[in-house]
Order: sequence, then C-alpha cells, then structure tokens
Amino acid sequence: MTKKNALVTGGARGIGAAIAKELAKRGNRVFINFVNSTTIANELVEEINFSGGEAYSIQADVREDSQVSEMFRKIEKDHGAIDILVSNANMSFTQKPFLEQSWDEFSQKLNDELHASYITAKHAAKSMKENGYGRLVFISSTLSESPAPSFIAHGTAKGALDSFSKYLAQELGPFGITSNIVAPGLVLTDATKQAPEEFKEFIKSMTPTNRIATPKDVANTVAFLTEESTSHITGTYTPVCGGAYLP
Repeated sequence: MTKKNALVTGGARGIGAAIAKELAKRGNRVFINFVNSTTIANELVEEINFSGGEAYSIQADVREDSQVSEMFRKIEKDHGAIDILVSNANMSFTQKPFLEQSWDEFSQKLNDELHASYITAKHAAKSMKENGYGRLVFISSTLSESPAPSFIAHGTAKGALDSFSKYLAQELGPFGITSNIVAPGLVLTDATKQAPEEFKEFIKSMTPTNRIATPKDVANTVAFLTEESTSHITGTYTPVCGGAYLP
C-alpha cells in the first residue's frame, strides 16, 4: 500500500508529537514541523523510525509565508504531495480580561492562528485537489464554544478556526478533501502538568469520564479523521474532553 504523506505543524511536543506517532503507527509517512525545538523534533523522528515508522523533521515558522512555501517545496520534491495536514502549531496569546486588553493584543492571536492555518491549508489543498484526495484536521479548543475568564483572544481565534474549517469542508468536498475540527479540553502535557492539583481535581469532577485527557486521546481522534474510510465525515467539530463540554 502506498504511504500517505502527513504533515503535522507544531509536531515536536505534546499533542503534536502524539499525533505524529499515531499517524506513523498507522502507516503514514510523517513530517514533523517545528520552529525552535530542533533536538526534540529529531529525537521524535528517531523514535518513530526505530519503531518501524517513517518520519522526517522539517523546520518552518508557519506564520511566515516564505518559510511555508519552502517547507512544502522540500517535501514535494523529495516525497511527493501532502495527503494529510494536521494544523496544530501553538500560537501564544495574551491572557487578559476583555476590558484590560488592547486590540493589538487581541488581534495578534487572531492573525497568527488564522494565518498559519490558512496558508498551510492553501498549499496542501492545491495538490490535494489535483490528486482527488485530502484530509485537513485543525486543532481547536473547547474554549471556542465554552468561554473561560481571560481566554477571550484564544477562544475567539479558535472559534474563527472552527468556522474556517466549515467553509473548507463545503468548498473542497467535491475534490475528495475533508476538513474537520478536533477540539481538546484540558490535556495533560508538559504545558499543563504544573497546574494546581485542586484545579485538576475540579476538572475531573466536572467530567463524565472522571479523568483528564492525554495527548493520545487527541491523537486517536485525529488519526481516525485522516483515514481513507472517513471520506464522508467532513465539517465536524469533535470535542475531546470526556464530556466536560456537551454541545
């Protein structure tokens, strides 16, 4: 069976790393995009390849058009077009209440989030259309639907991403391309493990499954949506939060 080429932006750490490993485990050729985490990305590549998968690290800031263009050019030159894009790169944001936040602080998150997803999806979708096949998965957050104090920039940007994915689903569906949102709640990663235990216990108490998600929970959901068998699933919003958010 011919391997599918899967690009995971922000794939060196946390959720992205788990997605890269799961996609490789399912027989895909995985490209792990990173900006600064060179050593960590290369170690992940070694881990995947040692386990029998096929992975490559590729550096690019997905907010920079020229770097994104060069990343896709390199991949296509050596391995062919991207079949699967997982837009996961984390964009920093200013955590402030609305009344204390400036427009520049607010718009920075909006612009970075949408620009990165827009330009990578544009490159991927062009070749996907030519091949009549493609899977786009965008990592959002349950905060796009369930607001929390001081997360207005993050939640609004993710809400825009949710809408963007629906439009892609509608426009690109005739070309064999699906577009879906995966929206994690709290996930146990290096970035969240320092959260107070009282907070973690509160989240568990509000979650029907009585636990906090792991990166693999998110990776399993993403991997499912990239399978050839999910060609009729598009435009969806899938929370991965154990039922803590129920639409």
